[in-house]
Amino acid sequence: MMKLFGIGSKDIGIDLGTANMLVTLKGKGIVLKEPSVVAIDKRAGNIVATGEEAKEMLGRTPDQIKAVRPLKDGVIADFTATQLMLRNILEKVCKKYNAGRPRVVVGVPSGITEVEERAVKEAVLQAGAREVYLIEEPMAAAIGANLDVAEPSGSIIVDIGGGTTEVAVVSLGGIVVSHSLRVAGDELDEDIVNYVKRELNLAIGETTAEEVKKEIGCALPLMTEMSKEIRGRDLTTGLPRNVVITSSQIKEAMSESINEIIEIVKTTLEKTPPELASDIMEKGIVLAGGGALIQNLDKLLSSKTGMPVYVASDPLDCVVKGTGKTLEDLDRLKNVLINARRN
Repeated sequence: MMKLFGIGSKDIGIDLGTANMLVTLKGKGIVLKEPSVVAIDKRAGNIVATGEEAKEMLGRTPDQIKAVRPLKDGVIADFTATQLMLRNILEKVCKKYNAGRPRVVVGVPSGITEVEERAVKEAVLQAGAREVYLIEEPMAAAIGANLDVAEPSGSIIVDIGGGTTEVAVVSLGGIVVSHSLRVAGDELDEDIVNYVKRELNLAIGETTAEEVKKEIGCALPLMTEMSKEIRGRDLTTGLPRNVVITSSQIKEAMSESINEIIEIVKTTLEKTPPELASDIMEKGIVLAGGGALIQNLDKLLSSKTGMPVYVASDPLDCVVKGTGKTLEDLDRLKNVLINARRN
């Protein structure tokens, strides 16, 4: 049997996201929210910067400094960088809130392998945690979106993060059907970079693409067309050039990846047991994660599935809020932890 920890002030929940890392502390709520980026001095092997400061260094560092996103497609791609980032972040939180060696619940993708699970646990333990427990991100997102996952009634959550889109039908504290698609926010940024290169003969970075997506990105035409001026490098002359890009162009750029996301939702619905499907038809689909904020995505998904679609309140915070709520109501929700089911 797994030894479950009691509820204490030193329990920490982490959303170890591809794009952003969020930390919640019992009794304090979300205490840290920053990009999952770390800048490392390659010669000394120590951290130069993390979070927003490190993100601004992406693509701009001299040879001896490496700015990286250590997580790719929702899993650890660079173990050393992840470990350094986690240690830095846990030290910050523990020092500020006097948390000592905390017990930690981490949100991980539902498609994670046991090898990847061990890598996450190892990184968090080496970063200074006393005990580490894992929860699947769609389950955490469902809890964070205020769905009652412990009830014998079906709910469906679509969590569109940075590296993965997680679709899960949950009931009685477990995931009944789930699919994990490695197409999400980062892929949409890449689509915009490629579109601008192909159609406008301009090279732009991922940061610019992300800004464009957030400001004027849409899944269906907007009632009023929006536009944004962007700057990049002209691929013919090699010189800087400004262009104006419209929301309809961004819709076109992202359409293929958005269709993939819609197809994975439909596939999940098709595999849902009939009794739960009727619950879902009544309750609708809940969207979480940064991708939920793309304008008109809820309307497009509703038209393609014939079901009501709702965007969770604070969709970016759903996973980390779910880890926090799990800690607060552990007796009722202990079965949602991966560790509980594996022991």
